[in-house]
Amino acid sequence: MKNIVIGLLFSLTWASASVATKFGLIHGDPFILSNMRFALSGSFLLIFTYSLKKGPEYRLPKGKEWKQLTIFGILNTALFLMLYVWGMKHTSAGIGSLAVATNPLFITFLSTLWLGKAPGRSDIAALFLGLTGVAIAAYPLLGNGQTSLLGIMLLMAAMFVVSSASVYYASIQWKLPSLLLNGWQIFIGALILLPFTAVFADFDKHRFDVTFWKSVTWLSFVVSVISLACWFYLLKRDTIKASMWLFLCPIFGFYYAWLLMDEPITGFTVAGTLLVLLGLIISVSAKTKGRHSQTKITSLPRMQ
Repeated sequence: MKNIVIGLLFSLTWASASVATKFGLIHGDPFILSNMRFALSGSFLLIFTYSLKKGPEYRLPKGKEWKQLTIFGILNTALFLMLYVWGMKHTSAGIGSLAVATNPLFITFLSTLWLGKAPGRSDIAALFLGLTGVAIAAYPLLGNGQTSLLGIMLLMAAMFVVSSASVYYASIQWKLPSLLLNGWQIFIGALILLPFTAVFADFDKHRFDVTFWKSVTWLSFVVSVISLACWFYLLKRDTIKASMWLFLCPIFGFYYAWLLMDEPITGFTVAGTLLVLLGLIISVSAKTKGRHSQTKITSLPRMQ
């Protein structure tokens, strides 16, 4: 029962990220939103961990760990967030949530290439179904100003980058605890993103209003801290079962978009979502059969 409650909490909170991001972008700049969010969540995780956790493993990174954390922070936070939040500026919240659901498909595909193997038929089929599902769900929105082709391309690029980060993460023998790994890579990513924010952010049009701060607070603590804590808890118990909870995320994501942002749910929405879910099912089924026993999903579409 405990695993079910935590799984549902993960799905409910993780799926809320796209809508929370859209609210933050109503009067907010994408770069400022991203930087504020990760500066807060990264600082909180580091302060919390170093203040309350004891033991020799809770130490500062050293040697090559700084390089590894920097590479991971660039891929998993800075570059990913630049692409994702920029893409969300040009897409609907529902499509953003659905695009994030393709992340495990990219991870499986890239993990196979990382091991020097040709992707299997199920890998290719799953990724094709996922991308086709996003395209079908987005099709009726392309003409109404809610979603653009640029936005979809940016989201797909973001999923590719963050999936690459997950594969890189799995290739490293990390010695730091997961809380410190997450805290440092987020904080480093925020620092790397800072000069881009200074140069490209539109400070004149940005408003630090109540809606913006609600969005930043929700994304920083509910999504970046609580949701990921649930995810890592589930991963430690069973990677395959943990990935099953990803199936609920696009469904909850479209529900939030409909309920909170009045986005329509059409036949295209349902058909596209079903194709993405089918791709996820094929991917998870392949792992269950042991075809990807040497790889695992170790990170999510980080910080949607």
